[in-house]
Amino acid sequence: MSDIIRRDPRAEWIARNRLHPLHAAMQVQQSSWMGPNGVIRKNPHALGFIGPNGVKRIDRSGAQQGGSNKRSATVEVLLALHQVPVPAFYIAVAPDMVGGRLSSHDRDLLGLAHSLAGSDGAVLAVVFGEHKESNFAGNGVDRLLVLEGEEFAGYAPEQLVQGLRAVDNQFSPRHWLLPDSRTGGGELGRRFAAALGERPATRVWQVKDGLCSGRAGAGQQDLIRSVPRLILGAAECAEPVSETRHEALPVVLSTGVARHLARIEDLGPVAVDPAAIAMAEAEFIMSGGNGVKDWDLFHRATAALGATEGASRVAVDDGFMPRNRQVGATGTWVTARVYLAVGISGAIQHLQGIGACDKVVAINLDAGCDMIKRADLSVIGDSAEILQALIEAVENYRGDAKRDAA
Repeated sequence: MSDIIRRDPRAEWIARNRLHPLHAAMQVQQSSWMGPNGVIRKNPHALGFIGPNGVKRIDRSGAQQGGSNKRSATVEVLLALHQVPVPAFYIAVAPDMVGGRLSSHDRDLLGLAHSLAGSDGAVLAVVFGEHKESNFAGNGVDRLLVLEGEEFAGYAPEQLVQGLRAVDNQFSPRHWLLPDSRTGGGELGRRFAAALGERPATRVWQVKDGLCSGRAGAGQQDLIRSVPRLILGAAECAEPVSETRHEALPVVLSTGVARHLARIEDLGPVAVDPAAIAMAEAEFIMSGGNGVKDWDLFHRATAALGATEGASRVAVDDGFMPRNRQVGATGTWVTARVYLAVGISGAIQHLQGIGACDKVVAINLDAGCDMIKRADLSVIGDSAEILQALIEAVENYRGDAKRDAA
């Protein structure tokens, strides 16, 4: 028999036709894929996924129901508790905590710290100011140090360096890990390295066998060196912690942090027109698709929320949005912290383009569409009614804030 792989045009047509009764049966759930930095990522919600510690992951994607919109029964899995009563050493991590929560970049960095700590060391997370994160234990934090105070508010890199030096003096971590990001970690890590007199490893994407690999030459080459004390990790530098629970025990500094005479004055944030922000750099994107019938209302809702406008390919092809606002594999790959999809069913090209977004919110009438399955929060209903309610809620919130300020 010939070894030539034959195509099945009818099966391919069914896989593309969402209205066909056999469409759901033709879909193959993706269990792993290659990230933008070449690291293989795994889908913990895939059917039959077994973690490295032998813990069976629960499928909540609806695949066990043959692609229906019903969710599988929720089963609580008690993960193994990782305890380090008396740490032999510390691996200190200073996450960005954009918006007061751990980002995907921060979680990757904590995964790297956990691999460096092993069974004898403890991961120490250093957080400045108030935060909203509630799952430090699930992300690999053994000890949590929160440095509060108005001196750490706003843009105060010199004061943050003073705080990190105080932590370094008390805990003497074996390694320091900071995210090599544009949201503060890259600058803070380089300032901290200069204060310690250390030569850091930057844009590190892998640490293995006592060597770390970092991007160099405009991202075209790798610089390999022994693991230094200060590491500035890139996104996807390691797998996030997902198979263990950690104690996240609070610790405090024995001495206060000296106030630094700031040479930088923070004048506060500058108002920026969301429409002027490039799609690839926007943190809050609101995209419209074929399900949006009132585009004037969509534009008003986007302006009220202060979001950057995006669109699906269908909306762009129909002329409702310009081509430079198209999101997806055939448009722009986005990395927003919040992605709000209005009336978008979720074609595979669109889902690929939003794969790096932290939180996805979907508004749709079809409870079984792929975007609803991908979303972290789903709202089933008419988009016009929901957008109007959002505008009213924002106006009422701002009105109450003005009255409180007065």
